[in-house]
Amino acid sequence: MNAIVTVLGQDKVGIIAAVCNRLASYNVNILDISQTILQGAFTMVMAVDVSASTAAFGELGKALNALGDEMGLSIRIQREEIFDAMHSI
Repeated sequence: MNAIVTVLGQDKVGIIAAVCNRLASYNVNILDISQTILQGAFTMVMAVDVSASTAAFGELGKALNALGDEMGLSIRIQREEIFDAMHSI
């Protein structure tokens, strides 16, 4: 199953590394990454494959939320089909 991870917050060193390391710790494969910084605001969207994850989807979401809290960021994960439905006209 594929999912979409979104990361929003003030830019700082190590955001990409921290998110990628957390995903790797759960055996989540990163398929694609898009990130930008606009006037100090960091935004990243990642397509990931969670089919081999060592954690349930809800647990993975909680782990990413906790990382976001630690770093002062908003980090969310959604199933790809839900993300697509929310962002289509």
